[in-house]
Amino acid sequence: MINPDNKPKTAINGFIVFCVPFFCLAFSNNALSAQSMDRTDSNRGAYLARAGDCVACHTAGPQAPPFAGGVALNSPFGIIYSANITPDPVNGIGRYTLSDFSRAVRNGIDKEGDRLYPAMPYPSFAKITDEDIRALYAYFMTEVKPSAYKPPETQLPFPFNIRWSLIFWDAVFVTHEPYKPRDDRDAQWNRGAYLVQSLGHCGACHTPRGLAFQEKAYTEASSSYLTGNVLDNWFASNLTGDSASGLGRWSEADIVAFLATGHGDRTAASGSMRDVVENSTQYLHRDDLNAIAHYLKSLPAYGGKTSYKAHLPSVKMALSALVTGEIERPGAGLYHSFCAKCHKETGEGELAKSPKLAASSTVLAENPTSMIRLLLEGGKTAQTKEGPKPQEMPAFAEKFSDAQIAEVLSFIRNSWGNSAPPVTVREVSLLRQALQNPP
Repeated sequence: MINPDNKPKTAINGFIVFCVPFFCLAFSNNALSAQSMDRTDSNRGAYLARAGDCVACHTAGPQAPPFAGGVALNSPFGIIYSANITPDPVNGIGRYTLSDFSRAVRNGIDKEGDRLYPAMPYPSFAKITDEDIRALYAYFMTEVKPSAYKPPETQLPFPFNIRWSLIFWDAVFVTHEPYKPRDDRDAQWNRGAYLVQSLGHCGACHTPRGLAFQEKAYTEASSSYLTGNVLDNWFASNLTGDSASGLGRWSEADIVAFLATGHGDRTAASGSMRDVVENSTQYLHRDDLNAIAHYLKSLPAYGGKTSYKAHLPSVKMALSALVTGEIERPGAGLYHSFCAKCHKETGEGELAKSPKLAASSTVLAENPTSMIRLLLEGGKTAQTKEGPKPQEMPAFAEKFSDAQIAEVLSFIRNSWGNSAPPVTVREVSLLRQALQNPP
């Protein structure tokens, strides 16, 4: 059954943005024949499809045909339904040539010349190399099982239903060029940059959006790149070198472990990132994970509204409030009663079970949306082949008022050396309403 819950998901890039290219890439118009597509290409393509997390937006549920589309993707302007990308000749891409496939993936134009809404992040996929496009095409044409399922038609309100107009957005905001290695960087750095910027399309979630809902940057050349972004009522975290909200205190090994398992000494994957780990990054080769970590650790620090300093008086104050009761701080009693059993009085948590809260980049995110949502809805850690047993956090939406959630999160964000702006009652109230009344 297709999408039995009938609940829309958010696209990997989170927004419907205006995208249409001026040109197609210079591939032959002739179809790449099945005989010319060898097993090496299709096997490599299967790996690349994992790296691109294609299954997330093109498979409507555990019982749905893989890649048959029909996933309802939230956008600020309405629901977009993902396409069938199986090799079915009627409802899928079975009649696509290599050139057609490349144009759709990298330029956002389908075989009939219609503009695609970039719920599929082709502004990032534009960087995919010719070799990788060929391998992806071989995989989808020879290894994916055809499905005749016809996804629902996307019907957005005027003027967003006029797809030809998307060409103007594309002309301003998208650069249609494959990734170009930097001569001043080593091979590992370039491999990591390629994966992050193209197939991984990390910026689609982690880079802030402009007024036209475009990503503000696509490479490390901009100070906006990968500095964090609110997406479907989650905050996709800062991936720059900021020592509080970013990866400044993470080692490359920490990043690799997190991508492979969804768990780490400093945090655990939640929200959409948990899906990315389960569907994609846990399957990447260790060399590629190392390259991604190497690239991310090279990014300078951007942030600064939050900080962490160990052994501050606030550490003693927090412990005093929790252990001795000598100092009563708002939120301390709630933390002691409901949080400390798992996350400990010291905020250190328990490795592979409860994420640490002291010095946590998630806790110290400049935007507290993810922390608020986790308290309201609870959560579950990732299930991966190399990771520990998934753990669940209970929901507190019925137990805590908006004011109580604001108090306990403000306590967490300003204890054990953490220093971050307090969470307001208004922030909690608005998010609670948004979750109760989805678009």
